[in-house]
Amino acid sequence: MTRRFEGKVVVVTGASSGIGRAITRAFADEGADLGLVARSDEALENAASEVRAAGGRALVLRLDVSDAQAVDDAASRVEAELGPIDIWVNNAMVSVFSPISKMTADEFKRVTDVTYLGYVYGTISALQRMRQRDRGTIIQIGSALAYRSIPLQSAYCGAKAAERGFTDSLRTELLHENSNIKVSTLQLPAVNTPQFNVVKTRMPGRPQPVPPVYQPEMIAEAALWAAEHHPREMVIAGSALKALIGQKFIPGLLDRYLANFGVSSQQSDIPVEPNRPDNLYDPVPGDRGARGSIDVPVNDWAPQLTARMHPVAVASIISATGVAAIAGAMALISRKS
Repeated sequence: MTRRFEGKVVVVTGASSGIGRAITRAFADEGADLGLVARSDEALENAASEVRAAGGRALVLRLDVSDAQAVDDAASRVEAELGPIDIWVNNAMVSVFSPISKMTADEFKRVTDVTYLGYVYGTISALQRMRQRDRGTIIQIGSALAYRSIPLQSAYCGAKAAERGFTDSLRTELLHENSNIKVSTLQLPAVNTPQFNVVKTRMPGRPQPVPPVYQPEMIAEAALWAAEHHPREMVIAGSALKALIGQKFIPGLLDRYLANFGVSSQQSDIPVEPNRPDNLYDPVPGDRGARGSIDVPVNDWAPQLTARMHPVAVASIISATGVAAIAGAMALISRKS
């Protein structure tokens, strides 16, 4: 049986761990060949081995996405060695858990260079090649924090908001050009990834995502669905949707709520280890895979996402449930009469 992305060439940035690693595995399982972009040697090589074990070709591209020329050179290598790029997934990120008063200018710049400009450079490099063929798909791994900022992650929230603004501009230009290139953004909820083990922090407790938290494989499946169906934007999980709606209608109330609970909810009761390494400027050695090791419950699926990706099946279930309920009610009435 033909796999969904058999023969397709996919580039994933931030492919060595977390959501990027899960997306890499998902595309590989569906037959894609992959260009893998990240800074880590060991984790990248392991990710490439997983792609090859699934029957695909893998090209390791060790680079920092804040380097525009390196990103463009990587795109050229992919096309030369694997073939024309069909799908480009921008996912690489770094962050800092810190009050703004303790942030440095260099830290703001670094987060912006990777988490925002890395997306810009990846998008430009993909577009330069896709425009020649007037086809291709770009997937931006975004965040609900692009709409609703939270304390302790000002640099990351700002970068995600900038990425959303950039992508909206891009869509209008592609429409103006009557281009067949597709752009989709996935606005994510909290996800159980290893980033919380390596992110730079100035807080006393270990960083953690704000519940509810979801597994990265759920995001990977959404990315594959987006590559096939090209939605403008996917808001994944009810928690992300609530954040967007709340920001639109009750932003002041959310400000106060986050002021009271936003700092404590992003830290566990376990103290941060002294001299803890972080990946802000350089990768932390080792391979942490796709999933993190947080101490809060983690969900494998989200009803909202299931309904978005399988509307016919969900509608059929709802219809069948409704029919069964009506039939049961009628039978009860019949017995009573």
